[in-house]
Amino acid sequence: MRSFKTFSGISAGVLLALAGGAQAATTGTDFLVTANVVASCSVVATDLAFGDFDGSGNLADTSTISVTCTNGHGYSIALDAGDAASTSIANRTLENATGDLLTYNLYTDLNHTAIWGDTGTTDVDGTGTGLTTDVDHTVYGLLPVAGNETATTGLYSSTIAVTVTY
Repeated sequence: MRSFKTFSGISAGVLLALAGGAQAATTGTDFLVTANVVASCSVVATDLAFGDFDGSGNLADTSTISVTCTNGHGYSIALDAGDAASTSIANRTLENATGDLLTYNLYTDLNHTAIWGDTGTTDVDGTGTGLTTDVDHTVYGLLPVAGNETATTGLYSSTIAVTVTY
């Protein structure tokens, strides 16, 4: 009988060894991760203040338009004629409270040769360098004596709309 118990013990041990030696099964899959970088731009501008005009000389000053766009994405900056009466891109005006006008203009260059206009005229192009880096563009303003000799006293102003197309 003893041999039977030994045989049963051996059989049980073999069965346990076979069961313990079985491999765990696995399965898997993949998934796709995507991101779509879209064009994005923002713009801010500083005011342009010519200061006191007494008719003794032309006044010049600058404004800065800072554009922040997606890296590598192109854009164009357009400036409208302003909100003063009787104004156009070619002949921008400042207006006082009584409706009197001063003529001036905005230019893309320091020599005041290229009027900065709206889309379809002389706008300014640029390329974004990233959403944390501004690209600065200088607006050159000129208020000449010529055409403004009969200006009356008072504060004159106009609001210019800046449009960035991207």
